[in-house]
Amino acid sequence: MKILISNDDGYQAPGIVALHEAIQDLGDVEVVAPEHNNSAKSNALTLHSPLYVHQAANGFRYVNGTPADCVHVALTGLLGYRPDLVVSGINNGANMGDDTIYSGTVGAAMEGYLFGIPAIAFSQTQKGWAHLDAAARKARELVRRVLAGPITWDAPWLLNVNIPNLPEGDLKPFRICRLGRRHAAEKVISQTSPHGETMYWIGGAGPAKDSAEGTDFHATAQGHISITPLKVDLTDHDGLSMWAGVAAWPASGEAGG
Repeated sequence: MKILISNDDGYQAPGIVALHEAIQDLGDVEVVAPEHNNSAKSNALTLHSPLYVHQAANGFRYVNGTPADCVHVALTGLLGYRPDLVVSGINNGANMGDDTIYSGTVGAAMEGYLFGIPAIAFSQTQKGWAHLDAAARKARELVRRVLAGPITWDAPWLLNVNIPNLPEGDLKPFRICRLGRRHAAEKVISQTSPHGETMYWIGGAGPAKDSAEGTDFHATAQGHISITPLKVDLTDHDGLSMWAGVAAWPASGEAGG
């Protein structure tokens, strides 16, 4: 089994070091991760400047680009082989609900998925790396389960996993969930620069809007490890018939007015 690890917090982040230590004996494992923190970069690719790859003393390779850049470069030439699994994380903070759209952690895993490779994104629900050792052991447990379990490897799949920052003995079993929803983000923060210009900082994420039973928000609040299978199809299938009518309107002649 060949496994590629990436993340969005950077190759020196405690989360990726812990994840590598936890699963390195499960196969041929390599790390290709961003040089610096690239949180909230989603699936962004760098198209207008060159990318460079360097190797750290511990063998990790790092790229001056986004999480998706790292996986893309790895899969299209750097590795020289096709991994069986792409694993991203462990992220410093939750990636639940709408956050998955922005997440660089999910973006790295999704890049593998887009190349037809099964992928998993791991995150801790709170920042600060508390009980990271427990999260790493649970990540290992899930990787072992998918390697040995009854799932199919004939088509790619993508999992988003969020682990509460709890001691291992307090963590409740894995739970399959749907994504919840958040309220709108908090208000932008404005400041005046030393040059007298107004500058803006994106505000924090809003509170949960849909945290009902069955969501990732609800499961992790109860101490469970949430697993949400994701897909990339953004099509509004329920709205196709309505928009088909708009595309065909007016059926004959031009509208008056």
